[in-house]
Amino acid sequence: MSRLADYFVIVGYDHEKERGGHSKGLILQRFPAKDWPDTPFIDSIELFCQPQGWMLSTERQEPRFFVSVLTDIDANRHYCACLCFNETVSIKPSKPVDEDEDGLEGAGVPAISHHSIMYAPKCLVLVSRLDYIETFRNCLGIVYSVWIEGIGGQLETLVGNMLGCVHVPPPGGPQVRFSIGAGDRQALQPPLTSTLPTTNTAVTMLFQQLGIRNCVFLFCAVMTEHKILFQSQSYTRLTEACRALTALMYPFKYSHVYIPLLPASLVEFLSSPIPFVIGVHSSLKTDFSEQMDVIVAELDTGFVVVPDSVVVPLLPQPYLDDTMSALTMVLQPELNSADFAFPPNPSNPFPAAYVDKRIRAVFMRMFAQLMQGYRSCLTIIRIHPKPVITFHKAGFLGERGLVECDFTTKVLASMFFTGFVMERGSPWRPCDHWDELYAHIPELVRQEQLNPSLVIKHIQDIAQVLYTNENPNPQPYVQKLLKPPEGAFARIHQPTFPTISAQTVQDIIEEGLAKNNIKARLGSLKPATGRIVPIGVHISNVQDSRQQFVSNSARRLEVLKNCINCIFENKISDARKSLPAVLRALKCRVARLALCTELGNHVVGYKAILEHQQFDLVVRLMNCALQDVSAIDEFGVAAALLPLATAFCRKLCTGVIQFAYTCIQEHNVWQNQQFWEGAFYQDVQKDIKALYSQHASATSEDAVWKGRGQEPSALEIAAEQMRLLPSILPEKLAELTCSEESTVYSQAIHYANRMVYLIVPVDVAHRQSHKPPTSWDQNSNTNMTNRSSVGESESGSESGFEEAEGPYGGNTSTADVIKVVTRFVDRVCTEGGVDSEHVKSLHQMIPGVVHMHVETLEAVHRESKRLPPIQKAKMVVPTLIAGEEVLCEGLRVYLLADGREETSQHHLISPPLLPAEGAIFVTNYRVIFKGTPSDPLACEQVVVRSFPITSLTKEKKVSVQHHLYQWLQEGLQLRSCTFQLIKVAFDEEVPPESIESFRKTLQRIRHPPHIFHHFAFSGQISVPQTPTQKNKEKNATLKGFAKKTLMKVGLQQKPSSKRQKYVFQDIKAIPKENHSPWRMTLPLTNDELSYATEEVSKGSLERVTDRSYVRDWVRLGLVHPPSSPNSLAHKEQFRISAVNSSYLLCRTYPALLVMPSNVTDDSIRRFSRCYRHSRVPAITWRHNRTRALLLRGASYHGKSVMSMLKTNHPHQP
Repeated sequence: MSRLADYFVIVGYDHEKERGGHSKGLILQRFPAKDWPDTPFIDSIELFCQPQGWMLSTERQEPRFFVSVLTDIDANRHYCACLCFNETVSIKPSKPVDEDEDGLEGAGVPAISHHSIMYAPKCLVLVSRLDYIETFRNCLGIVYSVWIEGIGGQLETLVGNMLGCVHVPPPGGPQVRFSIGAGDRQALQPPLTSTLPTTNTAVTMLFQQLGIRNCVFLFCAVMTEHKILFQSQSYTRLTEACRALTALMYPFKYSHVYIPLLPASLVEFLSSPIPFVIGVHSSLKTDFSEQMDVIVAELDTGFVVVPDSVVVPLLPQPYLDDTMSALTMVLQPELNSADFAFPPNPSNPFPAAYVDKRIRAVFMRMFAQLMQGYRSCLTIIRIHPKPVITFHKAGFLGERGLVECDFTTKVLASMFFTGFVMERGSPWRPCDHWDELYAHIPELVRQEQLNPSLVIKHIQDIAQVLYTNENPNPQPYVQKLLKPPEGAFARIHQPTFPTISAQTVQDIIEEGLAKNNIKARLGSLKPATGRIVPIGVHISNVQDSRQQFVSNSARRLEVLKNCINCIFENKISDARKSLPAVLRALKCRVARLALCTELGNHVVGYKAILEHQQFDLVVRLMNCALQDVSAIDEFGVAAALLPLATAFCRKLCTGVIQFAYTCIQEHNVWQNQQFWEGAFYQDVQKDIKALYSQHASATSEDAVWKGRGQEPSALEIAAEQMRLLPSILPEKLAELTCSEESTVYSQAIHYANRMVYLIVPVDVAHRQSHKPPTSWDQNSNTNMTNRSSVGESESGSESGFEEAEGPYGGNTSTADVIKVVTRFVDRVCTEGGVDSEHVKSLHQMIPGVVHMHVETLEAVHRESKRLPPIQKAKMVVPTLIAGEEVLCEGLRVYLLADGREETSQHHLISPPLLPAEGAIFVTNYRVIFKGTPSDPLACEQVVVRSFPITSLTKEKKVSVQHHLYQWLQEGLQLRSCTFQLIKVAFDEEVPPESIESFRKTLQRIRHPPHIFHHFAFSGQISVPQTPTQKNKEKNATLKGFAKKTLMKVGLQQKPSSKRQKYVFQDIKAIPKENHSPWRMTLPLTNDELSYATEEVSKGSLERVTDRSYVRDWVRLGLVHPPSSPNSLAHKEQFRISAVNSSYLLCRTYPALLVMPSNVTDDSIRRFSRCYRHSRVPAITWRHNRTRALLLRGASYHGKSVMSMLKTNHPHQP
C-alpha cells in the first residue's frame, strides 16, 4: 500500500523579490519537513504552481484547481495538485506612482488608478505518486473550505491525516473509505490493472475539441516521435489533452519529455532537439511562434498547425481507413440512420466516460492488428540470472511487408517500443486485456469479414473491459464533501491563511503510520501470478494471400535444386543451361531461402572444396541472391549465407585457399551493424534453445509442450525455465548462468571473425598503399571482390556505424576494421551480460585476428590474379551505313533490361534476350550496341540497339549493382528523343579512362556545327576548293570576318560577282574545336570559328537577331545586333553569350544570354553549379534613365560545399 499524498506544501507570493507586480513563488511551509526515504522532495515546485508567473492582480479571482505532472530522474511521475486562491495585500509604493504603474497589470495613465490594495496568489499543493485527481481535488477543497468558513476543525489534523492516515492499496485492491477529519466521507477505488491507463473522459474531450482527423494526425505524430505542443486558456484542458494523447498509445508508454503545464520561465525548453508533449497557456503564444519543428494544437479553436518542415507518416493501409471508419461509428452513431425515410426515435446519448473507452478500444484493436506476429520475432539472449530479450525488427518488417512503411519503421525504432519489448517481451508474466486481445484478434477479424456489424459489438466489448477497470464497483459510494458557498471567495473580510504547526502535523503522521500496519496489510494482498503469455498467430501465417504463389514457385524450386545438384556433380554444361532460369527465380525470396538450404545440404563438415568452375557458379548464385537483399536483410538471406561463405572454397595453389566470402563482399548488407546484431542474436537463441532442450525431458515432466508433436519454441522454453526458477537450486542456477554466458562469449568470437572476413577486402594491402582515383569513377573498382560505395551514397549516411568513412571507404585500414569489430563486440557482450574479463580478452584478440587475416589475403589476392581469365564472346563490329565511320572503338559492356521488357508477354514464352553481352560503339552518326544474349538458350540471337547520336537527350551515370559472371557497378544510361534507351554496364576489364573518354566523345559530337553533319556524309567525294576560297580560308581573321559581314549587310561592294556552286565539305577538314558548341559566343572574337562562319548562309546572323528576346535586348540598348558595326568598333559593357546554345547549362533558359563582357563562358559554367538548376543570374531588362538592371535567376543551393562534393554528381557542361 502507498500513501495517498507524499507532501503538503503551502506556496505564497515572495514580496521581497517583487518588481513591478511580478515576483517569484516562495515555499512558506511543507509537510513533512524531512524527505521521505523513498520519495525525495521535488525542488522548484513553486514554478509549476503558477505556470503564467507569480503576479499581483487588482481583482479577486475564483479559486482554481489544476494538476501539474513532474518527472524525476528515475522517470517516475509525480502529480502536483494545486488549489490557488487570492489573499489581500497592501501596497506601499516606494517610488512615484507614475513610475510604479508601468509594471502593474491593467494600470492606466491617471495617477488615481493606482491601487493600494492588491491580491496576491497563494497555493495549496498536494504532491503524490498516485494518479487520483478527483480525490486530490476533494481533499484540497475541504482544507480550503475549513479555512474560508472558519469551521472548528484544525488544519493540522486535515494535513496530518492526508499524509499519514490514508493509504491506498495497489491496483486490483479493495475500495478504501476514509475521512480526513472534517466530517467528510470519501471513497477511493484503485483500478483493476496497473498497466491499463485511466482517462475518465479525457479522450472524449480531446476528440470533441480537435475532431477525428486532427486527433488521428496527432496520434501518428506522437507515435513517430515528433514534438507536440498543446495550447489553451485552461490548465485542466491542457493536462487532460496530454493525458488523453498518451493514453491512446497503449500498450506503449510515452518515454520522452512530458510536461502538461510548462511554466512561462521555462518556455525556451521548446527549442530542445528531443521529442516532447507539452502544454502551454495561450497567453504565451508569441513566445513559441518561431518554432519550426513543433506541431501546435489549439484546443480552444480545434486548429492544428503543422510546419512545412515537418512530415508525419500516417498509419499504413488498411489500418488508417479502418480506424477512421470505426471512430466515425463511435462518435457519430446517428450517421447510419441519417438517411432513413422513417428515422428511429432519438436515443439517449452515451455517457462521456463510456464513449471515452470506445475510442480507446478502437486504437487497441488497431495496435493488435498492426503488431500481429510480433511475439514470433522476439529473440531470447539470456534466461538466467534475468531474461534478456530483443526484437528482430528486420524480420518483422519483412514478413509483414512493411519495409517501405515509414510509420511502422519509426515506431519500431522509437524509445517506447524498446520499453514495450522490455515490459511485454517476457514469456512468463502477469497478462492484461491487451495480451488477450492480441491473441484473439485474428478470429475477431475473420468474423467481422463475414458480418461487418460485429465490428461495433467487438469495440463495445473491449470498451466494457476498460470501463470496468476504472469502475470495478458497480454500486457507487455516496460521498460527503465539504464545499464553500458560492461567492465565498469575494467576501471583503477574509482571514489570512494561518501558519500550520509543523510539530502537530508530524505527530499526527507518526501516529497514523503506527496504527496502520502497512506490512501486515500488504501481506494479505495476493500478488499477481505469472503465466505463459499467449503467443498468438505466427508471423508467417498473418497474411494468407501469400499461399497462392506456392504452386507457381514449386517448379522454380525444382529447377533450382536440379541446377545445384548439377554443379556439385560437376555437370557444368547442364548447370549453365538452367542457370538463367535459376537467376530469374532468385528474384523471389522463397527461392533465395531455398538456395541457402540447398547449398547447406552439400556442406559436409566445416569446409567444402570445389573446382574452379563449381566455385564460380556457386559464388555467382550467392551474389545473385544477395543483390536484392536490403541493408537490413528483412528475409534472413544474408544471415543464412554467412556460414556458407566460410564453408565453400577453392584451392588456388599449395597452401592457398580462397573462400567464398572474398567474392561476396560488395553488398551493402555487410556494412549494417543492425544486420550483424540481428544475426548474432538469432544464433545465440539457437544455442540457448539447444542448451535447455537437452535437459527438458529430465527437468520438466509437466512442461507446456509435453504431449505435443512439434518442437517447443525458444519462448516456451524460456517460459518454462522462468516458471521453475523458484525451485532451482542456487548451484544449478549458477551452472546454467555460466553455460549461457559461455554461449554468448563463443558466438561473439565467432562473429568477430565473420565480420573480419566480410569487411576486409581481398586487396586490402593494395588499397592501403595506393590512393583511389579521383575521377568520375573514384568510388568504383575493377576487382570483383571490392565493395560498392555508390550504394552507400544512395542509401544515406546512416549505415549503422558511427563513422561512415570507416572500413567501408575507399581507403580501408586495419585500424578502422578493429574499431568497428570492437564496437560490435562491446555492444552484444554488454547486452548479453558477458563478464568484463571476457570482453577484455576479446579486445586483445581482435587485432591479432585482423592482422593474420590480412596476411592470408595477400597470398589469396596474388594467386587469384594468376587465374586464367573467363572466356568472353568476341566483339562483333556492327554493320555501318554508307558514309558512316567509327569514331570510338568498341567498349565491352552488358546491355541491361530497362523495365520496358517487363510489360511485354514475350519473355514468358521465350528465353530473355537481356542482359546481353557485347560492345558499344560511337560513329559519326549513331550510338550502337551489338552483342548476344547471356542466356545460353538464346545465345545464337543477335541483339542490336542504336539511335542517332544527335538525338541523345540525356546521359547519366547509374549504379547497376548487377552480377552476371562478375560484379558490375559502373553503368551508363543513354536516353534518346527517338523513344530509345540504352542502359549498359561496363565490363570489369574496361578501364575508367576509357569510360571517361567515351563520355567526352558523346558530348563532343552530339551537337555538330553544321546541319549536314547530322547525317553520314563522310563518304562523299569532296570537290577541290578554288584558290580564292582557299585564300579566304587561310586568311580567316577577325578583320576578314568583319569585312565579310559588312559586305553581307550591303555597306561595302563585293569585290567579285562570281558565284561558287555549293560543295559538300569533308568533315575531316573541320577543326575539332568546332565540335564544342559552348565555345561560340556573340560577338565572335575567336579565329577558330571563322571557318564555321563562312559556311553559314547569308541569313544566318539575321535569323539569330530575329529572335524576339534578342530584338528586345537591342531595343533596350543592352547589346548591339551582331550585324551592327558598333558591335565591333567599341568594347561593349554586355555581350550575348551562347553558353546555353545546346541547353546543357540550363534547360529552362533560352539559348542566348546577356552577360557582362568580362565574364567568360567558362566562368559561367563554373559558378552555375552554385545555383539551383544552374539558373545563373542573367540580365533581362535595363531602365532607360537610371540604367538599373533586372536579373533573373534561382537561389543558392541549400547544401554546403562538402554536401555538394559528397553527392558526386558529374557536371554536364
